Amino acid sequence: MRNRLCSTMSNKLLILLVFFQTPVSYSKLRIPIGTIFSKAPDWQDVFDAMNLAMEGHSSANSSTEFDMKFYVDNIDTVDAYKLTKIICKQFQRGAFSLMGSVDPESFDTLHSFSNAFEMPFVTPWFPEKKSDSSDGSLDFAVQMQPDYHQTIVDLIVHYNWNSVIYIYHSLEGLHRLQKIYKSIPKNGFGSPVFYVQTAKKIETAEEGVEFLKELEYLDRESIKHIILDCPANIAKQMIVKHVQTIVLGRRNYHYLMSGLVLDEVWEGSVQEYGAINITGLRIVQYGSDISKHFFSRWKSLEKIPRGRKNSISAEGALAFDIVNLLISSFNNLLRQTPDAFKPKKKSRVECGDMSGQEKPGTWEHGQTILKFIRSAQLQGLTGMISFDRQGRRYNFSLDVLEMTSRSELVQIGTWSDTIGLSLASSPIIRNHPVQTKKLTSQTFVMTTILEEPYMMLAKPRKGETLVGNDRYEGYCKDLATLITSLTGIKFQIKPVNDSKYGSPDPLAPGGWNGMVGELVRREAEIAIAPLTINSQREQVADFTKPFMSLGISIMIKEPVKQRPGVFTFMNPLSLEIWMCVLFAYIGVSIVLFLVSRFSPYEWQIEESIAGTTVSNHFSVINSLWFALGAFMQQGIDITPRSVSGRIVGGVWWFFSLILISSYTANLAAFLTVDRMVAPINSADDLAAQTEIEYGALDGGSTVAFLKNSKISVYSRMWEFMSSRPSVLALSTAEGILRVRESKGKYAFLIESSTNEYVNERQPCDTMKVGKNLDAKGYGIATSRGSGLKDIINLAVLNLTENGDLAKLKNRWWYDRSECKKEKEKAAKSELSLSHVAGIFYILICGLVLAMITALIEFCYKASTESKKAKVPMSDAMKNKARLALSGGRDIDRIMLYGDSSAFFLFKFRSCVLLRESLLSSLTKKKLCTIS
Repeated sequence: MRNRLCSTMSNKLLILLVFFQTPVSYSKLRIPIGTIFSKAPDWQDVFDAMNLAMEGHSSANSSTEFDMKFYVDNIDTVDAYKLTKIICKQFQRGAFSLMGSVDPESFDTLHSFSNAFEMPFVTPWFPEKKSDSSDGSLDFAVQMQPDYHQTIVDLIVHYNWNSVIYIYHSLEGLHRLQKIYKSIPKNGFGSPVFYVQTAKKIETAEEGVEFLKELEYLDRESIKHIILDCPANIAKQMIVKHVQTIVLGRRNYHYLMSGLVLDEVWEGSVQEYGAINITGLRIVQYGSDISKHFFSRWKSLEKIPRGRKNSISAEGALAFDIVNLLISSFNNLLRQTPDAFKPKKKSRVECGDMSGQEKPGTWEHGQTILKFIRSAQLQGLTGMISFDRQGRRYNFSLDVLEMTSRSELVQIGTWSDTIGLSLASSPIIRNHPVQTKKLTSQTFVMTTILEEPYMMLAKPRKGETLVGNDRYEGYCKDLATLITSLTGIKFQIKPVNDSKYGSPDPLAPGGWNGMVGELVRREAEIAIAPLTINSQREQVADFTKPFMSLGISIMIKEPVKQRPGVFTFMNPLSLEIWMCVLFAYIGVSIVLFLVSRFSPYEWQIEESIAGTTVSNHFSVINSLWFALGAFMQQGIDITPRSVSGRIVGGVWWFFSLILISSYTANLAAFLTVDRMVAPINSADDLAAQTEIEYGALDGGSTVAFLKNSKISVYSRMWEFMSSRPSVLALSTAEGILRVRESKGKYAFLIESSTNEYVNERQPCDTMKVGKNLDAKGYGIATSRGSGLKDIINLAVLNLTENGDLAKLKNRWWYDRSECKKEKEKAAKSELSLSHVAGIFYILICGLVLAMITALIEFCYKASTESKKAKVPMSDAMKNKARLALSGGRDIDRIMLYGDSSAFFLFKFRSCVLLRESLLSSLTKKKLCTIS
């Protein structure tokens, strides 16, 4: 079966040879070219391209003195003996040069014959295992395809991949992997900047997908970087099967095609190739003049399928350039030496005796032909064609492509052997080159609205006059400038006439007012402003992806900060806790008094001058004092002696420890943070009351949202607004001014972005409360059919990914904030006297109360003693005052005045001294008595 297939293929090739022979006169020199190919799948493109090159040569050079004839042999085996017979057959035909492509296993044989017989051999590409010749003059092989493995390395480094997975189809891919290994750069520590995680040889696309499944089961979360080295048909099948396989991820895979497979036509959809990140290389220079001329003729060929009329495979393009290279080389040779190929004694190369007994001869014109081939300089379908001494292409460039979500190939840069990798800052212009060139040649009217900080009138310097777009500044102005720098599209800024955003209006021309109306009426082509994307506007205008995400928020006047009260230090504990602590204190004191009364261990016998008495320290007063001292974590002079009393004391100490610790922890926050009590904290609070009015911008998207909302809270809010039309503001500035002048009695529903900006402006008296009521975005609107949407949409995505939009918002919102000083002052946590004034008041009151109590005790004691001594009240008070002032030193004087209590004290002290001196002889006997 295989032999029959090969025979059929050979017959087809012989038929194709007819197209390579042009009608010539017998006076023309016929130059035979031996053609050997081993890869049948790409033959159609290859032969069509070769035929097109020969037709172009014949039509443009009908007066030339030579014509080229191609003898084609197909090799589908690596048998060296069969290959040798084919080579000898080509020599017998009188071939002037050989061209074609063979497998790496067959290349060594063909290369050896080429060098041995000095027969130039031009090939689209060298097998990757071929090493550089030490002496280029002895190497008769010339490679049309450039050596581009360094491009793969540079792209891996550019994408900052730490590891890659290498999947290849043939030994050529394995040899390319070896070259990549040798070219991996080192970091500052001498380590490779990336490594090959694993390598896998596949025969079919199914094997590749199964291999990826195994990797997915082992590690599902990581991002996988795949270097795919296989023919275009296998690469396409593998991508499609990858997308269709549920267990495999999509966006966590990035394919880098190491072969020149993106020159092929990738007929796909968003669900196929566009679902995977794909990067690759292209060698065909589609923008060159020769490329335009080639495809104009290529499309006229009936045998070319309709889907392939705008592209050609890399193999076909290289074969086209090889034919042109040979034609140019022979032209130059014959122009310099017209009789160079004049028949001589020996006009062809003979292989000789295959046993080696006869020494083979060399091709007499081989070195001359090789010299002119290597010195050729011409522009080809694959770019500039020139060769070094080793017969390799140099001074070439490759296009770096990426696949978009719509399965479209977009050029993102180039790679050349002289400059290296050069990526464009934005691939947008190259996505639609014809359309973009047309758009960049025009200046479009950009409608906008004057609203801070999006678009404002710029303040000119002294003596300066602003004209054109320089009259404006703001976020949208800078956004338009960034879009212009990326796409080249120019805008003329024109504020909207009616100062409205855009809503349906039957009275307005076109049925819309505001900026949307100007787009509908074609008075402007683009609107860059804080314009919300909604379904109504989307029906009459085209919107890009949102350049800012936001939602409806509530703006209120910032409440006045609460001044700390006298008893602010009590705030860490609620009133209920303070009352419970008070009752606990009284309860513990009563329980301690009771257990001390009933426990015999708390009673003790004491001896005094008055006699032997039994006492208990825990009276009601002492119990209250003990509980208070324990709560205040202070020591006292009495402690429980009984087990029951100690249990009461222990649990009270534990209670006091936890309570005081909690109070101390909360006290720090309450004394150092000034709290603002907002009257409302959410939309629910706003809808549940009627004291504070609230409204929104009349005719804006916020009113439309509330009007159409099915949520009960938002429906009640709309009922409130519709019943009181006065709460609706005619402009955003009017609504903000009303919030500031309403003294907290008006709330304004506004976009969160504008809310955040106003809160950063003087007089810094507004604030945002609660969460956003919805989620939406601002988008750039374009008039339908203008062709601007796709290009500007890519620009917006590019700015979002690069972080330029975030920087732009920080510049106009927070970097220009006018409330920094107030915020810095509020951030300080110093305590003022007003925070702790209460404890000073308590201290002063306690001191005054103590003095009053001492005075009461003084008077009470003086009254008691005056009655007992039967002396006037004034004398008793004088005696008590002398005692208090003298500290006890005037006891004799007090006794002369009849102070019985002082006399008793004096006599008691004397008895004690006497008792201590005679204690050894008169133990337990009273020596002194009181008469």
